[in-house]
Amino acid sequence: MIKQLPISVSGSRKYDVRSQFAALCYRIRKNKIQILLITSRGTRRWIVPKGWPMHGLTPAQTAAQEAWEEAGVRGQSDGRCLGIYSYSKETDENGHFPCLGMIFAVEVSSIADEYPEAGERERRWVSRKKAAKMVDEPELARILLDFDPRRPI
Repeated sequence: MIKQLPISVSGSRKYDVRSQFAALCYRIRKNKIQILLITSRGTRRWIVPKGWPMHGLTPAQTAAQEAWEEAGVRGQSDGRCLGIYSYSKETDENGHFPCLGMIFAVEVSSIADEYPEAGERERRWVSRKKAAKMVDEPELARILLDFDPRRPI
């Protein structure tokens, strides 16, 4: 396992940080990889859970925390970044701005019916191929399509 250091965002504002940490939540059923996608709150597009850096947490820990808050899943990440994808982020304060998402695999160990954003999002387990077709970002689609936790790095 790779040792990550916690980051510090003290003194920063959310809109100063133009990177987010994303969770590629997965499980293996009948020897097939399933990816969990959720809808965004605003546009209802299919996305992966992601969020701003959290003070005192590593990027992988932040991704796992976002997986809980946005998708209601708990799991572990080995801390390795699977890749980076770009997208346009919309905020009430700043409108649209470019953003990079660093994505971390989170092997799901439990799923809850009640979680912080349960009433705000839909979630769906799909194949890698289907997940790649459902998301809008081409770089994210490639990461989803190529993902295989059984393959050695």
